[in-house]
Amino acid sequence: MVHNLRILIVDANQVRAAIIEEGLREAGYHELVRVSGTTGLVAAIERHDPDVVVVDLENPSRDALADMFLVSRHVKRPITMFVDQSDAASIEEAVEAGVSAYIVDGLKKERLKPILQTCISRFNAFSRLQQELDEARSQLDDRKTIDRAKGIVMRLKGLSEEEAYALLRKTAMNEKRKLVDIARSIITAAEVLK
Repeated sequence: MVHNLRILIVDANQVRAAIIEEGLREAGYHELVRVSGTTGLVAAIERHDPDVVVVDLENPSRDALADMFLVSRHVKRPITMFVDQSDAASIEEAVEAGVSAYIVDGLKKERLKPILQTCISRFNAFSRLQQELDEARSQLDDRKTIDRAKGIVMRLKGLSEEEAYALLRKTAMNEKRKLVDIARSIITAAEVLK
């Protein structure tokens, strides 16, 4: 585990914030910044640029969870949230909001290091899955674009599917452009010439 992580602690309760801070320092983390609430959290994260956000909310309100949703969508950081009480709906909302670790009644300084490690690992695994999903969607979109362009070339030039694809590919190589870029150009030209 990298100990030079910059950690932002979000806690309005000074006593609980001190427990978190002490536990993190004992675990070997020393770049700690504390803010007192979730209001303006995106700006605080942008200003301090933490690697991890640790939030302590004794009883998370819908507004606080909405703030977490905005934060996780905007700043893409692992977020650990400690709460005293919770219900199934709050847990589901927290996970939907992008909280990587949601710990109920578990604020003990000796547990902070493994919880933080789990939070970071879960965040990284989810980020990899999201990236793979985004890449797969992009490849599917590209494939659809190429197939559409191929259909236009087949219709206009009277070529077979293989011949149309070969022509697109040859054109892309000759122009040193991506096949999907050539396909987009063909689709655009076909739209203009309708």
